[in-house]
Amino acid sequence: MKTTFRSVAIAVLCAGPVGMPLAGADMPTTLNWTSYGTGTSANAQIMAISQLLQTEYGTQSRVIPGENDTMRMTPLKTGRVDLCACGIASYYGSEGVMMFARPDWGPQPIRVITTSMAGFGLGMAVAGDVELETLADLKGKRLAYLRGDDALNKAAEAYLAFAGLTWDDVERVDFPGYNAAFDGIISGRADAAITTTVTPAAQRLAASPRGLQWPVLSADDTAGWERMLDVAPYFQPHTVTSGAGIDQSAPLASASYPYPIVVSNADLTDETVHGLISTMVESYDDYKDNAPGASGYALENQNMAWVIPFHDAVVDYYRDTGIWTDAMEEHQQALIARQTLLMEAWQRYKSDAPENEDAFIEGWMEQRRSALQSADMAPVF
Repeated sequence: MKTTFRSVAIAVLCAGPVGMPLAGADMPTTLNWTSYGTGTSANAQIMAISQLLQTEYGTQSRVIPGENDTMRMTPLKTGRVDLCACGIASYYGSEGVMMFARPDWGPQPIRVITTSMAGFGLGMAVAGDVELETLADLKGKRLAYLRGDDALNKAAEAYLAFAGLTWDDVERVDFPGYNAAFDGIISGRADAAITTTVTPAAQRLAASPRGLQWPVLSADDTAGWERMLDVAPYFQPHTVTSGAGIDQSAPLASASYPYPIVVSNADLTDETVHGLISTMVESYDDYKDNAPGASGYALENQNMAWVIPFHDAVVDYYRDTGIWTDAMEEHQQALIARQTLLMEAWQRYKSDAPENEDAFIEGWMEQRRSALQSADMAPVF
């Protein structure tokens, strides 16, 4: 279902003494980044690895913290930053959907440098007093829907699909935001919501009178995974060892996708990307314990056949080190062809698109679907 190996991460911010560059390295004096806000694990990881980049290359990093997807992705789109330690919005940007279907966005030429898959998962948090033997028992239960949060609502849809359910099979309860949804579960107004296993919201539910349980998603349930990936192909089976109510000695079979996802645009220089990926892989032991979740960049955690193409220089590095296979190359070229098709379809559509934003988005999604289906590619959205 996926192809993985062993890797590493990327960096940010630093001030302090500049170390001696590695022999033969051709890294810039400064890297500009955008990332999640201060206090997040993604930001802490980038800070830790940036120190390593400065020591090894003399490269300093400047980081712009972004509190939402727009704030993180816009500087990459405009060329203000070289790299983004992003979330799954990077995939939506590559596909030109959700917020990226608006007239000022469209499909983006995004390339992966590396990703992190730590011990936590993205799961369906269900109140502990709900009778639940399998995920299918969510039928008829009250599931939180977060207004304005397309990513988590899509994840909820994917979890339902795993069990052969849709939103029509549950009672949808709308909430204005993430924390409000968990307040709603605790107070008895809802029964379940999507969250990462390590969030304070999940901890609050676990400590409440209702308690917390996590449905199991067996990696052996081929049909369930096919349904889930039809809805959200970026998910993958994941053994969860960290989170509310999860015992590391009895891990949870669940699902997740990488966080953060370190991406650039396709035109970031090969020299810069080669310096990044080689440092991330070869100096992994030097930073893996320096921030929570940094061990998630291990090479065995890298999915070499995921949903966003790698940067050419990353492919070259994996090829030179004997990791890259013909099957990986075939998948990579298919992803590039898909992205190219979407970007060309966007340019054609924009030349005669309606001015009204709602009509623009509706027309683009139809144009996008038609273009992908004509090329025997799944629209997904």
